[in-house]
Amino acid sequence: MNQDTDIHLSGPFEAIDGSGRTHKVKAIRIFDEGYGAIDVYVDFASPISGLHKDAGLIGAVQAQLRKLGYNGPSVQAGDSVLQENRLLVLEAPDAFNAYAASKGWKDLSEEYGD
Repeated sequence: MNQDTDIHLSGPFEAIDGSGRTHKVKAIRIFDEGYGAIDVYVDFASPISGLHKDAGLIGAVQAQLRKLGYNGPSVQAGDSVLQENRLLVLEAPDAFNAYAASKGWKDLSEEYGD
């Protein structure tokens, strides 16, 4: 991803996975444009391989998003091919779009209307 097109939602915080281990999160971010579906990118300071579906880790990210003002349905584990060693990619529900728009995200599909 190009840092010039990212919207940072959160700075550093700690997240605890389902096994009770603590992981340092560097940032939560989204891409600034899209066609309705938003992926949430969570950057970690150290490798998290194999934890992209960990309910505790995803829950910790969701809790951070709620602290930041998001109050819709929970984010879900993203496609396994998108995951990286220090990156957790989560799939946001449609209700996340309004929150993302309040942070500067642009829905490119709106240009085409009904």
